[in-house]
Amino acid sequence: MKIALIRGVVTIAELSNLDFQRLKNISGLRWNRTTRCMVGPVSLNLLDGLARYYKLPADMETKRQRLGKTRREIDAERLAEDPAPLLPYPVKANLYKHQIRGANMALRAFGALDAKTPGGGFGELFEMGCGKTLTTIAVAGALYNLGKIDRVLVVAPTSVCSVWPHDLNQFAAFPWEARVLLGDKKKRLKALNELKNWPFKALRIAVINYESTHRDGIFEALAAYRPDLIVCDESQRIKNPSAAQSKALHKLGDAAPFRMILSGTPVQNNAVDLYSQYRFLDPAVYGANFYAFKNRYCIMGGYGQHQIVGYRNMDELVEKEHSVAYRVTKEECLDLPQQTFINRYVQFTDAEQAIYEQLRKSSFLELETGENVTATTILTMYLRLMQLTGGFLTADESTRPKQVNTAKLDALADIVDDYVVDAGKKLVIFARFRAEIAAIENLLRLRKIQYGSIYGDVPMEERGKIVEDFQTNPDTKVFVAQIQTAGLGITLHAASTAVFYSYDYNYANYAQALARIHRIGQRLPVTYIHLVVDGSIDEKILAALENKEDMAKTVVDSWREVLTAPEKRRNP
Repeated sequence: MKIALIRGVVTIAELSNLDFQRLKNISGLRWNRTTRCMVGPVSLNLLDGLARYYKLPADMETKRQRLGKTRREIDAERLAEDPAPLLPYPVKANLYKHQIRGANMALRAFGALDAKTPGGGFGELFEMGCGKTLTTIAVAGALYNLGKIDRVLVVAPTSVCSVWPHDLNQFAAFPWEARVLLGDKKKRLKALNELKNWPFKALRIAVINYESTHRDGIFEALAAYRPDLIVCDESQRIKNPSAAQSKALHKLGDAAPFRMILSGTPVQNNAVDLYSQYRFLDPAVYGANFYAFKNRYCIMGGYGQHQIVGYRNMDELVEKEHSVAYRVTKEECLDLPQQTFINRYVQFTDAEQAIYEQLRKSSFLELETGENVTATTILTMYLRLMQLTGGFLTADESTRPKQVNTAKLDALADIVDDYVVDAGKKLVIFARFRAEIAAIENLLRLRKIQYGSIYGDVPMEERGKIVEDFQTNPDTKVFVAQIQTAGLGITLHAASTAVFYSYDYNYANYAQALARIHRIGQRLPVTYIHLVVDGSIDEKILAALENKEDMAKTVVDSWREVLTAPEKRRNP
């Protein structure tokens, strides 16, 4: 029998029947009919399996020892009660223990500190609100400062793409330049080309949505960009190995030295969800053949033996999952703050932005030329702009709101899918306008999600039962609340996460809404997600609320600042 390591693949030829029977039970190996060899991507499990029966060639034994050392280092970091940073992480924030641990484990897995040719994959499987984006920025910055990477590709759901430049602005303490590749094909390619040709020394970061990665012209441009690090944010989006976007990421990942997946829900419906994500992350973990994976871990049945009816070797599957990943939940993060605030930035299309700008300019002009500018007039202008960022436009007070965009609704759909449908968690959604609540309720009905809602028209005598149902019924997953109506006197701490679809410029109402889930009886750190249309009045209102200002009281003095277009950002 001949054993060789060829370009990262273990190849075993000239097998006897005894050899074949031994080897077919070693995870990661499969029979290649063409070459009549057993083959498999090199991994510690595979090499340890071979070493039980055979003396390995010197290069394979050296590889086994190095992989074993890395595994022990990762496990030691996982168990460290008070982890110390492996090096100074270049971020403008104090990392929590679990973030230091996750960053350390990633650098260990990559061999970034000692390997001559570092590379590999690692998963930060953090529950929402635990700070996986900040951890990833710390890792990317460390790799950049070590001279290991120069170009990054972040792939994310559309509603998350615009979050990355904001988080980089807030946290990155290293030179960087980013482009969000949204819009038509020509616009995306232009932005990517600008990034490729950026003349100054900086970590170049391209951000694109999953659905675009496999498009003609886009995939080729991303491959030509040659990213050193690819990050799949909310990596469950590539759980289907036969989907075009999954195949595109597999190919891009095969060419990238470093790969990361970020997800709070890597396993959604069944265990096979892991395969495609890990095929991108590190093919050595579960192999590069989906059918071999199913044969090892799934029990097939049903018509034609095509249905998964059970699982086997689950201890092995879970052990392999965690060998190159770190799983964190809110309950485990004892040092998390009691409240975490996240802004998820939403982009208008060019046409939607034009409508917003027209309304903003006309409002500004009307107030600038008006003789009697009252607080009521100004608040009416604010109201219309805020309705528009929520998706609706009203001609006048007597006209029913007309839906003109779904920017925030699409972003909310992503959160609901990830947090409620996939993770099975409870969620509270606050909104200001009745039309928004109706749209949110329709979204939940389409997804067949059981919910309760309270707004102005709901009779007082019915509200207690609606709240009790959300608090006690495990099947009622979402509570939709109108800020002005449901902000007082109710307890919603069955959920530890709330989304503000829109806001009230009255700070007292906002503070009362915050207190619905952050109150006595809440066992978990609380996460609040604000949906913010980038460059809109949303940012001005939210900034005032964060400063505990009541805009209704200062409206006459500040309307010019609120209605002035924001300065162009450094990283569009």
